[in-house]
Amino acid sequence: MRKEKILVVEDEVIIALDLKKTLNNLGYAVIKMTTSGEEAVKIAEKMHPDLALMDIKLKGNLNGIEAAKRIQDRFNIPVIYVTAYSDRKTLGLMKKTGPFLHVSKPFVDEGICAVIEKAFSQKKVIRKREKSKTEEIGFKA
Repeated sequence: MRKEKILVVEDEVIIALDLKKTLNNLGYAVIKMTTSGEEAVKIAEKMHPDLALMDIKLKGNLNGIEAAKRIQDRFNIPVIYVTAYSDRKTLGLMKKTGPFLHVSKPFVDEGICAVIEKAFSQKKVIRKREKSKTEEIGFKA
């Protein structure tokens, strides 16, 4: 059985390590952890994870929302925000990045698992729609 590859982008090392442990226990493979948005984009380009877990506040010049937008636009990788920030302004900014899911800190294992599975399910539905549209206009995917 294939393990889904997940990129963890979190500026607090203790939380990143906790996420890695949780994800490994749930059967996912954490391919890399980073504390910066710039590095997250580079890793996504090189390693092509199946999903990224993204904090909003990161080290460097690129915050989590900006990094998520670049990753989604360039590589079509779903992003789940893992954040303590759930005010209206932040939620509004997250929504602008397209389809999004988020988990509030502190998180519970079952909650993060459910959101990850939902993201993978959404990705499958989107791919089916894209394939169907392509076939409708005479191209085979």
